[in-house]
Amino acid sequence: MVIKNEAPTKVNSFAQLLLAEWTIFRKKRGLKIGMVAAALLIILFGLLPSITSSNGGDPPPVLEGPNGEAVTDKFYFVHQPLTGDGSITVRLTSMTGRIKEPPAPGTIGPGPEPVPGMVPWAKAGVMIKDGIRQGAPYAAVMSTAEHGVRMQHNFTHDIDGQPSGVMENSPRWLRLTREGDTMIGYESSDGKQWIKVGTVQMDLPDTIQIGMFAASPGDLRFNGNGYAVRFSEVSAVFDQVNLQGPWSRDDVGVTMEPDGKTPHHPGGVEESDGRFTVTGVGDIAPQTGDDGSWRIERSLTGVLFGLIVVIIVAVRFAAAEYRRDQVRVLVAKAVVTGTVTFIAGLAAAIVTVLLCKPVLLSNGIQTLPVTLLTELRVIVGTAALLAAAAVFALALVVLFRRRVPAVIVSFSLVVLPLILTFTNVITVDLSQWLLRLTPAAGFAIQQSIPEYLHVIGPYIPNSGYYPLAPWVGLAVLCGYSALALGLAIFKLHGRDQIRQELSMK
Repeated sequence: MVIKNEAPTKVNSFAQLLLAEWTIFRKKRGLKIGMVAAALLIILFGLLPSITSSNGGDPPPVLEGPNGEAVTDKFYFVHQPLTGDGSITVRLTSMTGRIKEPPAPGTIGPGPEPVPGMVPWAKAGVMIKDGIRQGAPYAAVMSTAEHGVRMQHNFTHDIDGQPSGVMENSPRWLRLTREGDTMIGYESSDGKQWIKVGTVQMDLPDTIQIGMFAASPGDLRFNGNGYAVRFSEVSAVFDQVNLQGPWSRDDVGVTMEPDGKTPHHPGGVEESDGRFTVTGVGDIAPQTGDDGSWRIERSLTGVLFGLIVVIIVAVRFAAAEYRRDQVRVLVAKAVVTGTVTFIAGLAAAIVTVLLCKPVLLSNGIQTLPVTLLTELRVIVGTAALLAAAAVFALALVVLFRRRVPAVIVSFSLVVLPLILTFTNVITVDLSQWLLRLTPAAGFAIQQSIPEYLHVIGPYIPNSGYYPLAPWVGLAVLCGYSALALGLAIFKLHGRDQIRQELSMK
C-alpha cells in the first residue's frame, strides 16, 4: 500500500471526508471503469446461460400452490364429495413399495425390473382437497415409510405425529375431520384411543373431496458430487373405511406417454369387500429443483465474475493516497467502496433478472416462482454480498500493506470455494464446510428455494442449497469484513499514535 505524506488538510467533519474520498474515487478513471466492467460482467454472464439454454417450443406451465410457490402435486386419489362438516376414518394395514434400478451404463432399454422397497417419504393416508385440480388446497393425515405419522397441508406445512408408522402386524388408524374452516387430524394404534396430530385453519368451499391417497417421490441417490432420481411407487391397504357410497378414482397429475393417451407409471386401486389397495407415484410437496428447473439465482451466475473485478477495484482504491488521520480515511474509504459497489451491484442484479425472464420464456423455460420478498432478498442480498466482499478486500490491503496478497487472499476466501464447489473439484462434505466457515458463505443469500425437512431434495451446494440459511450466510461474510476492517483500524491507529509522538518531539 502506498501512503503519500501530504500537507495537512483540515477536515471539519466525517461527511467532508466522505466527500473527499468519493471525489478521489470519481476522478480515478480506472476505478470507474472497473466498477462499470463488474456490472457488465454480471449482466453478460447472467444472460449467457439464458440465451444458450432451450427446451424448445412453449414453456410448460409451472404448477403453483395456494401461496404462489412452485409445487409438485402427483398422487392417486380415491375420493367422494363431502358437503359441510364431516370426517373420514380408515385403518391402514400395510405399506409396500417398489424402486426401479437404473439401466446399466451403455445399455438400451427399460432397465432391470423394480425391486421391493420404499423411499423414506413414501406416504399414504386420508385427504381433504378442494377438488382434484393440481395445486389446489388440501389437508392430509398420513403414515410414511420412515418418518411416522404426519399431518400436512398446502404443500409447505408439516406437523409430526407419532414416530412409528405402519408395520407388519401393527396397523395404524387415521382420521381427518372437517369442522367449518378447521381441519383436525387424529391417529390411533387400536381404533379406540385417539391422539390429535394437529389442527389447521383453511378457507375451503362448502363442498370438497375427501378420501384415501398414496404417493411415492422418486428415490434420490447421491453419487459423488451429483445425484440421480429413480422411479418408485407405494401400495397401501386400507379397510374399515367409515364412508359409504360410490367412489371416484383419479390419478392426479399422471404423466402421459408421447402418444398423449397412455399413462406413464400409472397409479391405481383395487377394491374388494371394503378393502382398498391404493398404489401411487409422485409427491405432494413444494418443488426443490431436482428436475433441473430454473431458479432465479441461476440468472445471477455472473456475480462470480463481477466479484473478481470488484475485489481488484477495492484493492486499488484502498491503496490510494492517505492523509494524516488514517483511521478516519480508512473508514471513509470503506463507506465509499461499500456504497458504490452496492449501487452498481443492485443495478446489475435488477437488470439481469428483468432481462433473463423474457429470454428464458422465449426459449421455452419457466423460472420457478417465488414470493416478492424472496425475489427482493435475492437481488438486494446479491448487492450486499458484493459490497461486503469489497470492504473485506479493502481492509486486507491495510493489513498486508501489499495489493497482490490482498487480491489473492480475497479471491481464495470469497470466490475460490464456490468455483471448487460448482466444478465438482472437491467433495460435497468439504464444499459444505467451506461454505460454512469462509466468507464464501455469503452466497447463501442467493438461495431462493428453501430446504424442506419433509421433502426429498438435492440439498447439496452444487444444486443451489447452501449449508447456512440465507441471512446467516451473509452475516458470516459481513462478520469477516467487520473483523478485517477492525484489525485494519487497530493497525492504523497504532501508526497514527506513533506519528503523533514523533511530531511532538
